[in-house]
Amino acid sequence: MKNFKRYASALRDDVIRWAEKIGQLDILVGIPSFNNEDSIRYVIEKVAEGLKQHYPDANAAIFVSDGGSLDDTREMAEAAAVPDSIHKKVAIYRGIPGKGTSFRAVFELAQRCRARACAVFDADLRSISPEWIRRMVEPVLNNAADFVAPYYIRHKFDGTITNHIVYPTTRALYGKDVRQPIGGDFGFSGELAAFYAEQDVWQTDVAKFGIDIWMTTCAINEGYRIVQAHLGTKIHDPKDPAEELGPMFQQVVSTMFYLMGQYEANWKATRDIQEVPILNGMENTEEPPAVSVTLQKLEQEFLDGFEHFDPMYQQVLDARNYQELKTCYRKLKRSGEFSLQADLWSRIIYDFAFTYQSWSRNRRRLVDIITPLYFGRVGTYCVQVQSASHEEAERIIREQADLFVKNRDYLIRLFEIWE
Repeated sequence: MKNFKRYASALRDDVIRWAEKIGQLDILVGIPSFNNEDSIRYVIEKVAEGLKQHYPDANAAIFVSDGGSLDDTREMAEAAAVPDSIHKKVAIYRGIPGKGTSFRAVFELAQRCRARACAVFDADLRSISPEWIRRMVEPVLNNAADFVAPYYIRHKFDGTITNHIVYPTTRALYGKDVRQPIGGDFGFSGELAAFYAEQDVWQTDVAKFGIDIWMTTCAINEGYRIVQAHLGTKIHDPKDPAEELGPMFQQVVSTMFYLMGQYEANWKATRDIQEVPILNGMENTEEPPAVSVTLQKLEQEFLDGFEHFDPMYQQVLDARNYQELKTCYRKLKRSGEFSLQADLWSRIIYDFAFTYQSWSRNRRRLVDIITPLYFGRVGTYCVQVQSASHEEAERIIREQADLFVKNRDYLIRLFEIWE
C-alpha cells in the first residue's frame, strides 16, 4: 500500500498540465508501448489517419503511454506525423512497470479530460488501418455500447492463452461469448474509463498482463453494454507458446482466478450463453501470417513439468482427473503422442480455479504449475489442427469452449462441497 500512495497517479506532472491545456476530449486513443521502435510510428500514423478521416471536427488526442523503453520508441513516436488538429503526447507513466499501469495512465487521462470515447491499441500492430479507429469508437459515440472488444481473424497457432484458457473459461462462467477477451485493443466510454481508474488494483497483476482480462471481466460483471468490432486479420509480433509466454501466462491466469472469487455470485447464477453482437464486418479477411510452434519444446516442458510437480498434481486434481492426466503423460513419454483432450483440460482448469480460492500458500506458485499442463494441451491441439484450415481450427476451439460450459456443473459442485 505504501507504493500505491506514492504513485497516487500514473500521470506525470507534464501530462497533467497538457490535459488541462487540451480540455474536454471527444476521443482519446491510448497506445501502451515498451521497446516498439519498429512499429510505433506506423500505429500512431494510422490512428491519426483514422481520426482525421472519420472525425475531422472532433477534439481528439493520441497518448503514447510508455514503460521507459530502452530503444528509440519514444523518439519514433515523437517523429510520427500527426495533423495539427490532433493532440499528441508521448510520456513515461509512473508506477509498477507493466501494460496495466500504462492503461491506468490512459484511464486517468480520460477521466481528467472527460473523454466521451476512448480506444487503446497495441504498439506492435502491423495490420491496423484507419478504419479500426472508427470501428472501435463509433459504438461508444453512438451510445450503443460502453465496451468494445476486438474480433479478429488470427492464425490457428496464435493466441493460445486466449483460445485454451481465457476465452472458454470467461464464456462458460459469465455467459457472454466474447471471442477475444484479452485481445489488447479495446474501445470504451469515458464513464467506464473512470470506473477502471478508480479501482485499487494497481499493485497486483492487473498492473501487468492481467489488465485485458480484468477490463473485460469487469465490464461484463458490472453491467456495462458490450459489443465486438470485427477488425479483420490481426498481424502483430506473435509469440511461440513454447518459448515466450511464461510471465504473461502467470499474470493473466492469476487475474482470471482472482476475479472468479470476486464475482462468484454472478457466475454461479449464470445459466445461458448470450451472443455478443459483432459489428462492422471487415473486408480484409486474408489468411494471417503463420505462427511457429516448437512441438519438441512443448513435449519436453510437459514431461519435465509432470515429473517435477507430480505430487502437487495429486494434491490439486480430482483423483479421476489426475489418473487421466497421468495416462496422457505416459503416452507422450512412450510414443510421443499428445493426448490431453479438451474435456479433461476443462476439468483440470476448474480444479485449479477452485483450489486457488482456498489456497493459503503462494498462489503465484500454484498458477506456475499449470504451465506444463498448458503446454500439453497446446501440443495436443497443434497436432490436431496441423493440416486444418482456419475455419476447421476455429470450430475445434468453439467445441472446446462448449465443453467448458458442459463442465460448469463440475466446478459448481466443487464449490458446494467446500462450502
